[in-house]
Amino acid sequence: MNRRLLAGALLLALAGCAAPAPQASTPASSGATEVNAQRIKPLATPTPALPVTVDSADGRKITITDVSRIIPLAGSISEVVFTLGLGANVVGRDVAATFEPAKALPVVTSGHDVSAESTLSLRPTVILTEPGIGPPEAISQLRDSGVPVVVLPEAKRMPDTYTRIEAIAAALGVPGAGRELAERTKGEIDAARATVPRGQRKPRVAFLYLRGQAAVYLLGGKGSGADSIIDAAGASDVGVELGLGPFTPLTAEALVKAQPDAILVMSKGLDSVQGVDGLLKLPGVAQTPAAAGRRVVAIEDGVLLNFGPRTALVVTALAEGLR
Repeated sequence: MNRRLLAGALLLALAGCAAPAPQASTPASSGATEVNAQRIKPLATPTPALPVTVDSADGRKITITDVSRIIPLAGSISEVVFTLGLGANVVGRDVAATFEPAKALPVVTSGHDVSAESTLSLRPTVILTEPGIGPPEAISQLRDSGVPVVVLPEAKRMPDTYTRIEAIAAALGVPGAGRELAERTKGEIDAARATVPRGQRKPRVAFLYLRGQAAVYLLGGKGSGADSIIDAAGASDVGVELGLGPFTPLTAEALVKAQPDAILVMSKGLDSVQGVDGLLKLPGVAQTPAAAGRRVVAIEDGVLLNFGPRTALVVTALAEGLR
């Protein structure tokens, strides 16, 4: 199987698989196969019908009259805006929007914090954000400037993908494009799920959130977002089996008890612990079947939990990595 044929915008690092590693230089996750397919498939550019008034997730009603200068404050929102065909209108980006051609845009965030000054210097006509992006003082400063700020609900489950796409499209005055993209995305996700083998024992997967520089090691459970992806790929999330919440500090006891067949991580997280070899040194990892087979799947940070137009690619990549 040639994983270079997987279309879309993701980086798949697969350890312990049959495919040879590429000859190109690799990050700390060396020893893993890497596929980089950073591509967005935009619709034909739609014509916004403005003004529009939409419900913001913070309880406000927001009227948008101009979408010529859009700033999405989350990479997942940027992905939808570009795929709707409005990428030419985007003038700034979140640090997590790493796909082409968003990479060329000025960055206005750091982690989950936005710089109000940097954002306003780009003269936005509409700002799209989500809960958790702050600090509150910066969001208030953006609102006080008079620029419409629309807060969109977070997407943490597969069904949220389609409603989120339509909500973003509605805020930009292109509801028809939103319905088209939601239908296309659902068709692609359904097709990806249809390729997953059924009627056999489900692989058991542990999703680990890793930030080695900060010594942050978390085990995902119900509500992490990864649980929905793991389920769609025909596998079982061990954190959900253990009754854990979205993220729980990783302990050797929990991981040894879970006995995952494979470990799912974000690419930068894997790099932060010095790749697969470093991962095997974390509490309990070495005592799992996943470690015995060096079965680790790492998917790009800006794609794995986006729940957007590229989610079908994530499902396909994980399913392939678990075979």
